[in-house]
Amino acid sequence: MQAHASAPGKIILCGEHAVVYGRPAIALPLSGIRARASVTSGAPGIGVRFDAPDLERRWLLSTAPNDPLSELTLATLQQLGIVETPDIQITITSDIPIASGMGSGAAIATAIVRALAAAFGQNLSAAEVSALVYESEQRYHGTPSGIDNTVIAYEQAIWFQRRSEPPHLIEPLPIATPFTLLIGDTGVRSATRLPVGEVRRRWQEDPACYEALFDQVAEIVHQARCALAEGDIAALGPLLDRNQELLEQIGVSSPELERLIAAARRAGAAGAKLSGGGWGGVMIALVDAETLAPVRDALLAAGAARVLETSVSATA
Repeated sequence: MQAHASAPGKIILCGEHAVVYGRPAIALPLSGIRARASVTSGAPGIGVRFDAPDLERRWLLSTAPNDPLSELTLATLQQLGIVETPDIQITITSDIPIASGMGSGAAIATAIVRALAAAFGQNLSAAEVSALVYESEQRYHGTPSGIDNTVIAYEQAIWFQRRSEPPHLIEPLPIATPFTLLIGDTGVRSATRLPVGEVRRRWQEDPACYEALFDQVAEIVHQARCALAEGDIAALGPLLDRNQELLEQIGVSSPELERLIAAARRAGAAGAKLSGGGWGGVMIALVDAETLAPVRDALLAAGAARVLETSVSATA
């Protein structure tokens, strides 16, 4: 037995945090930045063994059945109709920085689900993969928006809006003109559940204030959708900047993020904001052919641990 699968990272263009409270968000897959999983035959009687060198972990399902990836594997095997625990090894590798707002956990989970399905000669739909990964995300993040598992499982730019009862609204996002983003990594790791939990606490203490902030974020997301559909990339930059202002008011930015965002803007980025949970992780900057190099240099000079480039293709 030998099967391999991969899944992309992701970034949220705009709408994070508000999306947890029913507002829309726009998310993009990072096709060149991926997590990978392989499933091979294991020693008889050993059950499922996990080897994750990039995570510096190795464990047996039998000794860590409550590990989120162990539970995901059991749920996937059940979905595939595999009754007896097979003797297999699951090897996990990833290019995606952990706890960076780029969907590392959801990408690893998606790769595992796809590899298990391939190993047992079955196909799972993107919706089935997404549902399995969402359950796993709940163990990591408490109240995930559902956006990570969705954009990663479907591997396309999406408009996402969470509803009180599934199915959530998921639509392919029309993009008339390609554009380029730089992703600046602060090097500060922050588990998504922490800022998500703090925002929930603040929302519970002052719902009127936070509902108003979320409404303003939603308006930006709608305007960004129109800009992308019309190919008006020039309008996108100021929208990203305004979204960042609101994220600062919501309370999920950080000095490290704001230092990189300011450096990107000074170097010519059309707009910049944090992406993901915040309190660390990554920020994004909208650039073109002329500003790409100076913005990259400015981010590195401002302390970025790494700078990644992603090109977003036109879809319409």
